[in-house]
Amino acid sequence: MRNGFGLAGLTAMVLAVAGISGCGGKDEAAAVPRPVWVVQPQAGGADGALAFPGEVHAREESPLSFRVGGKLVRRAVDAGARVAQGQVLAELDPADQALQAQAARAQLAAAEAELARSKGDLDRYAKLVDQQLVSRSTYDAQKAAYEAAAGQARAARAQWDVTRNQAGYTELRAPRAGVIASRQAEAGQVVAAGQTIFVLAADGGREIAIDLPEDRIRQFKVGDAAQVELWSAPGRRLPGTIREIAPAADAQTRSFAARVALDPAALGEVELGQSARVYLAQSAGDGSLHVPLSALQLGEDGAAATVWVVRAGKAQRVPVSAGTFGTESVPVSGALKSDDWVVAAGGHLLREGEPVAPVDRDNRPVAAARAAQPKAD
Repeated sequence: MRNGFGLAGLTAMVLAVAGISGCGGKDEAAAVPRPVWVVQPQAGGADGALAFPGEVHAREESPLSFRVGGKLVRRAVDAGARVAQGQVLAELDPADQALQAQAARAQLAAAEAELARSKGDLDRYAKLVDQQLVSRSTYDAQKAAYEAAAGQARAARAQWDVTRNQAGYTELRAPRAGVIASRQAEAGQVVAAGQTIFVLAADGGREIAIDLPEDRIRQFKVGDAAQVELWSAPGRRLPGTIREIAPAADAQTRSFAARVALDPAALGEVELGQSARVYLAQSAGDGSLHVPLSALQLGEDGAAATVWVVRAGKAQRVPVSAGTFGTESVPVSGALKSDDWVVAAGGHLLREGEPVAPVDRDNRPVAAARAAQPKAD
């Protein structure tokens, strides 16, 4: 009896375990839908705009330098100072230039004196040759000497003008009104002619300097509309246009430098050096939709491109034709609709018809993607 009871008890335990296992299989069959991150495809235009970081610059930024070398004895302004046209910004020691001007003035006086002497001699020889007291060749020689003296006087006068101008070049003046963007020399420093002392950001136009990627450069052209969002004022976009695109890519970054000019009405809202984000609309002439690169998957045959979309709370494979790959997205065409919710990540783990729980980037449920999802029993 003892052995029989033990066998019966073991049999009951096996049946109980089998029943529990059966219940577990039923629970697994009714598994919780897999969470998936979904986004909606973007069309070209404002909604499909590409964003590029940039910095506010003046349209005209002039490096200012002295036209002569010397010792910098006074700096009248600092970086950030607003200056008026013609205002003195810095001065060189004028002693050397003054001495050169004096030397040139003395040379001019000597040349003019020689010219006056030659002119008197020429007049006397002219009278003598008329009286046939000197030969014509002697008169011609005196005339040549006079012309040489006149040339020397003109050269001395020009040299005097140059040195007089150079004496004035010891003062560095602002060519136009603006703001001193940077200072690159200090009082007491010996500077060479042409060495940058200040960089002047002239009043007037303001632009955003950006870099356009090599793979998208053909999508943009001068005159295209742009929107500028300052980092200090998120959510507010200022109108602008592409004014300039470099004809060649940078040798190191392989990107094309571009300038986006702000609308004149928005100039008062930006300051030099501010960080900004420039939005440029993508070309969408073929009516294609753009999806994230991570959303594109291989089809069941391992060749054709597809994307997973969430319809009625279930994953559904949609075949598409992919265009040129961008840095973050790719244009696609086919059965995909603009109001579809595309699985942006994890598509390689899905199966056709699998229940899913769509969420956005912040892990919040997307009710629109589950609107037609059947309720669980």
